Amino acid sequence: MPQDVIIIGSGAAGLTAALALADKLKVLVLAKGVLTGGSTAWAQGGIAAVLDAGDTFEEHIRDTMVAGAGLNRLETVEFVIERAPHAIQRLVELGVPFNAEGNDFHLTREGGHSHRRIVHVNDATGWAVQSALLKAAEAHPNISLLPGRSCIDLITGKHEQRYSGSGRVWGVYALNEATGRVEAHTARATVLATGGAGRVYQFSTAPRGATGDGIAMAWRAGARVSNMEMMQFHPTCLYNLEVKNFLITEAVRGEGGHLLNPRTGHRYMPDYDERAELAPRDVVARANDAEIKRDGLDYVHLDISHKPPEFVREHFPNIYEKLLSLGIDMTKGPIPVVPAQHYTCGGVLIDLTGRTDLPGLYAAGECTESGLHGANRLASNSLLECFVFGEAAAADILARWDSFDAPPKVRGWDESRVTDSDEEVVIHQNWAEIRRFMWNYVGIVRTTKRLERAAHRIKLLTEEVEDYYGHFRVSTDLIELRNLLQCADLIVRSALQRHESRGLHYTLDFPDMLKVARDTVLVP
Repeated sequence: MPQDVIIIGSGAAGLTAALALADKLKVLVLAKGVLTGGSTAWAQGGIAAVLDAGDTFEEHIRDTMVAGAGLNRLETVEFVIERAPHAIQRLVELGVPFNAEGNDFHLTREGGHSHRRIVHVNDATGWAVQSALLKAAEAHPNISLLPGRSCIDLITGKHEQRYSGSGRVWGVYALNEATGRVEAHTARATVLATGGAGRVYQFSTAPRGATGDGIAMAWRAGARVSNMEMMQFHPTCLYNLEVKNFLITEAVRGEGGHLLNPRTGHRYMPDYDERAELAPRDVVARANDAEIKRDGLDYVHLDISHKPPEFVREHFPNIYEKLLSLGIDMTKGPIPVVPAQHYTCGGVLIDLTGRTDLPGLYAAGECTESGLHGANRLASNSLLECFVFGEAAAADILARWDSFDAPPKVRGWDESRVTDSDEEVVIHQNWAEIRRFMWNYVGIVRTTKRLERAAHRIKLLTEEVEDYYGHFRVSTDLIELRNLLQCADLIVRSALQRHESRGLHYTLDFPDMLKVARDTVLVP
């Protein structure tokens, strides 16, 4: 049964688009696993917006451009930041209980920001936003939410019963995780809101499902991707062998936390940057990485225990409780932290309406390269991007609706030449191998030799995975492995093309920044 619009992803970008479309159109939202499994629910920090009396759009724009090392597109930065107060107001209307002081929002400050401009719900903003959006979507009669769907490939003209080379996107083939059958979902317009590719790396703050599915699917269908080498590493992920990806928010440093070398007790950030702990993330992550590598450490210390205990507990209730359950009291001593992959700044190339290169395909959020983040994302601009581009894509679909044809008949998924896998171990072995060599060779500090080693490994693994994919029925693990490998390839190819160090891409072979900032655009 064709839908009006299919949205792939149930986080901030996907549900924002769904709610903006649903008063006029019927919308189907597909989610891998559970509806709350994406990155939105994990976001601790908040949403950046100009709401303080002394703050201006110009200053937020400048902070974003400085963090992005000049690679941002100014028109995109202006477009998003000027729409931020409206996005916050919309969330208030949906019932998000932002922290307040009297009649005003309580605003925090994070690294790279010249003002307090982060609206938040304690230290669990993402969960509050996800809950409010989901509640509104579940209540809307025109929105159908379908969890447990692992999307495999976009349906394009070549899948029509009468073959077409148009490249027009008509929906997606998705694996029903409960039945193991592949379903064809078609619609007049499709929106990718699938999140980032963080799980390409061994250490990541991203949820288990952040395997770059939308980026890989769009690339295979013929869309360009841009700036995939710009992988943001968060400086402070909890170091704990049991808990793999618990983030210690930027705001701990914003409220006075110090980074210390655990061996010497020395506070080292002032040695690296005059802004000390409030330097942008790439600077702090490289400093942490340098301390760890130089002294052979497993982690560094983040210490806010010099602040009053009630101040710490009041500002970071969730982090305090979580750490206490692991035997760490942040009011009395330091927190062991390591850098970890945190955000995919590159992705599917889109314009200000959320359109991709492919007719009928839109995208929003972390799977895109909109021009907002440039070479490094400014803290708390990410949720903001989801709301603004979710609405922008919806507005363009509504404006152009009469020009969209109804989907043609498409071919079903062909399983006639495959069998059930008898070698699941291959998937898990290859998954672990990709994440390890990406961490070691394509991490915070890079060299051409390391990148070439990674490229060689990717070539060998691609042959293996394609052979496996051709012989066995798809599973969620196999779909994700194929997409991870595709994203790893895009990251390495992009990194090899950039002969400079800019923002998040830091290479020992080209330590200087070129005079002119250029996007790395890969064409399928």
